[in-house]
Amino acid sequence: MLFDIFDEKMRQYEASLDQFIASDLYMVARIDGRSFSKLTKEKYDFEAPFDVRFKEYMIETVKHLMQCGFRILYAYTESDEISLLFHPDEKAFGRKVRKYNSILAGEASAKFSLQLGGLACFDCRMIPLPNQESVKDYFLWRQEDANRNALNAHCYWLLRKEGHSPIQATKRLEGKSIEFKKEILLEKGINYDDVPLWQKRGIGLYWGKTLKEGFNPISKQVEVTERTALEINEQLPKKEAYAKLIEALFL
Repeated sequence: MLFDIFDEKMRQYEASLDQFIASDLYMVARIDGRSFSKLTKEKYDFEAPFDVRFKEYMIETVKHLMQCGFRILYAYTESDEISLLFHPDEKAFGRKVRKYNSILAGEASAKFSLQLGGLACFDCRMIPLPNQESVKDYFLWRQEDANRNALNAHCYWLLRKEGHSPIQATKRLEGKSIEFKKEILLEKGINYDDVPLWQKRGIGLYWGKTLKEGFNPISKQVEVTERTALEINEQLPKKEAYAKLIEALFL
């Protein structure tokens, strides 16, 4: 049949750029907001440098991603970024990169947009990692990125509120040390050590155990059962302690 000829030919084109992640590699997806600086500062009136409402939108988006059909061990979010660590045995869609990229970007965009009441878009990239050590290094890297971004953001918006233009504020901070930036804040009565940890270290979500009490209609007794539940950690440790938290996910 003519359809069968077309179907075979077109599917070869469709799959010509297919990539998949080998089963002996760990998979991490990083999902980023597209043009979120404009979205949060111009289109919607979110507080700068950090907004609690925006943080809650991101947490709800992560929770949705962790329950949308994939086996995810751990999720980490900072600013408009989400990282998902998949279970080593995850085999969905033959581990094809295009399927993970499209589904996760679509799910994140849809969930965040529903909360926002407007359009928001995320992109996604899949990252193969060779071993558990690399997985730990990846999340340590993203947490350090969160800390640097938080310090820069607090300094930048302090300067902006003092009347500096975007260019002036950027130039003032460009190439400056961490100590210099902390001193800028301290001069205005802001101790960076007192900044909420979720701003500096990000937020982690992982599966834990919880006890739930319920009535058993057969035994006619109240029984306590153990159930899996998502834990949201806004007080993440850092450095070696954080690496141990990631390591424990594989036990």
